[in-house]
Amino acid sequence: MKYPTIDNQLFIDNRKKFVAEMQPGSIAIFHSNYQYSWNGDAFHKFKQNSDLFYLSGIDQEDSVLVLFPDCPIDEYKECLFLTETNEHIAVWDGHKYTKKEATETSGIANIFWNENYLERLRAVINMADNVYLPLNENDRYPFKSPYRNLDFALEMKEKFPLHNYVRAGKILQRLRSVKHPIEIDMARKAIAISKLGWERIMKFTKPGVWEYEIEAELIHEFISNRGNGFSFEPIVASGESACVLHYIDNNKIVKDGDLILVDCGVDYGNYASDMTRCLPANGKFSQRQKDVYNATLRVMKEARELLKPGTMLMEYHKVVGDIMEKELVDLGLITMDDIKNQDPAWPAYKKYFMHGTSHFLGIDVHDSGMRYEPMQAGNLFTCEPGIYIPEEGIGVRIENNIVIEENGYTDLMDEINMPIEVDEIEAIMNS
Repeated sequence: MKYPTIDNQLFIDNRKKFVAEMQPGSIAIFHSNYQYSWNGDAFHKFKQNSDLFYLSGIDQEDSVLVLFPDCPIDEYKECLFLTETNEHIAVWDGHKYTKKEATETSGIANIFWNENYLERLRAVINMADNVYLPLNENDRYPFKSPYRNLDFALEMKEKFPLHNYVRAGKILQRLRSVKHPIEIDMARKAIAISKLGWERIMKFTKPGVWEYEIEAELIHEFISNRGNGFSFEPIVASGESACVLHYIDNNKIVKDGDLILVDCGVDYGNYASDMTRCLPANGKFSQRQKDVYNATLRVMKEARELLKPGTMLMEYHKVVGDIMEKELVDLGLITMDDIKNQDPAWPAYKKYFMHGTSHFLGIDVHDSGMRYEPMQAGNLFTCEPGIYIPEEGIGVRIENNIVIEENGYTDLMDEINMPIEVDEIEAIMNS
């Protein structure tokens, strides 16, 4: 791993919280993600399963975590099954966890090699009444690709059909939404690296560069500072491309007068940052670009004030829409008649601001969270309003990362003075 060792107290505490929610007489089994084939004999870069990482800190393929707090055999109350390294693996693929390293990483004392692990666990599973299994319960999951936990759930139900199966995700969604202080520190480190990338591209960008060159500057800065890479496919969108919300081609030349929207994040120790910034290609906002940018910034600043304990996320989105509505009227993009005659299911402001304002952030860039329960201290959110005007070739989105506190919030990007004001951006670009 590129990142320094994470304090294993995080994973010890996370497991304690999880097992406290389990029914008596229950076992929980978590698998690492598959290492997917690319083409031929090449593999995609491995990315650990978020739930297994949250509970163990283990960042290696072919890993299995077992939690069975009521097990009469002590060594199976909490254990890991990992790949046993050998001379061949060491030569061809490099280092794998030793048992000592796995214990130091996870805080789990009982480490076993994973060959025929399910046969070894058969008698242990039969001691349990309930089996907790995780699935991908993210409501954005498109069901287009198989994954290890789903395949294992089907295998378990075939081999152990008389057990009672329980969704681990119902527990983890709630637990993962409230961040441990160590997790907030990981987010801070990811955001600090994001700032370095932002400052780098402000100094680099000028008319004539390609969008992918800006992307290259970002990844250089991120990896140079021990990031795993991007936390999602980056958007570097100049001119009218910034009005395509998920534009990832990044293949156009930047023209004089363009406004460039950059939406990217750092994966640092499997924790994600998520930042959107806009910069003028020539180092100077036009008056119209400045007006749209400042309108978006005002909405972001008002919206983040609403991110506090007790706020309901879905109601929050509606309130932010009302704030945006006024800005769009002032910009001449919608009229009071448009608002009067609007379809309540698709308000007038949606023509220029068609997405939500905030999502949970953490191990996943769209992290687990309780969308229909009140916000609470420890939630980590993005705040990212946008205004998109295709007919003018202007797209603006501004995104900061906010942690909710008992008495309000902390903007983790403001905390490190990440440049955001028009004057700051222009000064850095022209320095």
